[in-house]
Amino acid sequence: MAFNLITKSRRIALAATASLIATMAMAEPQHGIAMYGDPALPPDFAHLPYANPDAPTGGAIVTSSVGGFDSLNPFITKGTVFWQLRFLMGESLMARSLDEPFSLYGLLAESIETADDRSWVEFTLRPEARFSDGSPVTVEDVIWSYDTLGTIGNGRYRGLYSKIDSIEQTGDRSVRITFNVEDRELALIAGLRPILQKSQWDDLDFENSELADIPIVSSPYVITSYEPNRFIEFTRNPDYWGADVVPFVNGLHNLDTIRIEFFGDEVAAFEAFKVGEINSNREFNVVRWDQQYNFDLIEQGDFIKSVLPHSRPSGMTGFVMNTRKDQFDDINVRDAMMHAFNFEFINETVTGSAQPRITSYFSNSPLAMQDGPATGRVLEFLEPFADSIPADAINGYALPVSDGSERNRAGIAAALGLMEQAGYTIQDGVMADADGTPFTFDILLETGSSENTTIIDMFTESLSRLGITPTITSVDGAQYKERTDTYDFDMTYYRRGVSLSPGNEQYLYWGIDAANVEGGRNMMGVQSEAIDDMINRLLTSDSQTDFVAATQALDRLLTSGRYVIPIYQWNISRIAHDANLHFPDTMPIFGDWPGWQPDAWWYEEN
Repeated sequence: MAFNLITKSRRIALAATASLIATMAMAEPQHGIAMYGDPALPPDFAHLPYANPDAPTGGAIVTSSVGGFDSLNPFITKGTVFWQLRFLMGESLMARSLDEPFSLYGLLAESIETADDRSWVEFTLRPEARFSDGSPVTVEDVIWSYDTLGTIGNGRYRGLYSKIDSIEQTGDRSVRITFNVEDRELALIAGLRPILQKSQWDDLDFENSELADIPIVSSPYVITSYEPNRFIEFTRNPDYWGADVVPFVNGLHNLDTIRIEFFGDEVAAFEAFKVGEINSNREFNVVRWDQQYNFDLIEQGDFIKSVLPHSRPSGMTGFVMNTRKDQFDDINVRDAMMHAFNFEFINETVTGSAQPRITSYFSNSPLAMQDGPATGRVLEFLEPFADSIPADAINGYALPVSDGSERNRAGIAAALGLMEQAGYTIQDGVMADADGTPFTFDILLETGSSENTTIIDMFTESLSRLGITPTITSVDGAQYKERTDTYDFDMTYYRRGVSLSPGNEQYLYWGIDAANVEGGRNMMGVQSEAIDDMINRLLTSDSQTDFVAATQALDRLLTSGRYVIPIYQWNISRIAHDANLHFPDTMPIFGDWPGWQPDAWWYEEN
């Protein structure tokens, strides 16, 4: 192999101590696990509530993506990978139900057991588990996957590995993971790591794999055809090991073919959909949904429009400011940008005011910060940090609201005052510091993002009223990834989804240790002890009440920190699709989310 792994201590069952044996005696294998309490489905469940066990198999779904790809390995940092690839290839020991905030059920593993304090977790593999080439999934594959992904894999896998004390084989088909920190979520996260085939990489460099080095996995689908930057095609494996074996997959993976077509911009992708080259299109622009879905395939009933509800948090979508850069390390400057961004006018222009604004990272959910001053446990959690956090994290914060006119006089006036507090004034029509150096910054966009370009054009017009002239740089997908991976931007488009069960991924999104990790997800570069403390609290809470309070406190810190200028939230999903593509009547609480389309859909001619 072309790399060295960081060696973790390994212990086998014969070396177990008396205390370990005693701990094992208290645990019992289970079919699933939940963050709090028990999973909703019983051990003898037949299928997920949102799956159709009677769905026919066959047919194809063809979707589009703007951009391109030069890698088919979503498990490493190298290369540009289609975002959905990791959800279409690779299975884990456990699988997540989209109908529960955080419950897992056995997939590659037939059972899970854990200590009462969740200081360790043990999985037992199903004897039937097989990779797509027919070889068995072994404990050796499991341990190798954790070691490899945790040391040289994509950054999303490394946080867990740093919290593992040991991984040991405890039987022919069982593996135990022991943790080195108190964190109740780790037992669940450990069940969600993809399991790869160790032998495939004996003579290949996993970390620097080439496009043709497609990982061998145990998934229901395998990549059967592709052309870089043109398309990827998956074919359902007729010998998939889990069919008729795993209750979790009963009624899922019904389509014979999944194909993704790649386009240079949104216009080309939509035109392809209008003529049937694409047969499922997720629409985010409500004006286009209302006004442009009147082409022949829709009018004739060959394609239909579906509006789908969900109950998940809004997450954050907007334009992130890089606090690593001098322009945005001052909260007054970031606040000025918030006031200058005339959302109400932009929303009317782009969507006809049809889309509500994101008001916080967890808006549209019980985890969202509440209006007004912090109270109760939220206040208790925030008070120790009162001197180092924005005052309105405690006193209450809401986004600025304009009068909807193009000039936004009140917002511009507020922005001028905030820039002055940061040491900038308008000099000869130009915003500049005390030395006369103009205040400016670069907005990085990916080529083809026409809607973002429209929004930014209106934003820059507002900034001109402040004497600020930013530059706008559009680059292709590969350059965009390279620059955002190295945080080479001042401001850029940002999308971060969050769930009803926030956990360790919050450290990756906005934790101190993730702020300067290349290829990481802390795009704004925030480094806050208060934020890290709230994440730790939600991970170690032993009650739902404290968990909710910690998340609401975290939401206050992130929102009042003014790191991202929010735009719309989508409390529904809009999907137009071939009328022969169907989905169950029962929608999961997560709605249209990875694991639902194409997983629960099927093709049946009307």
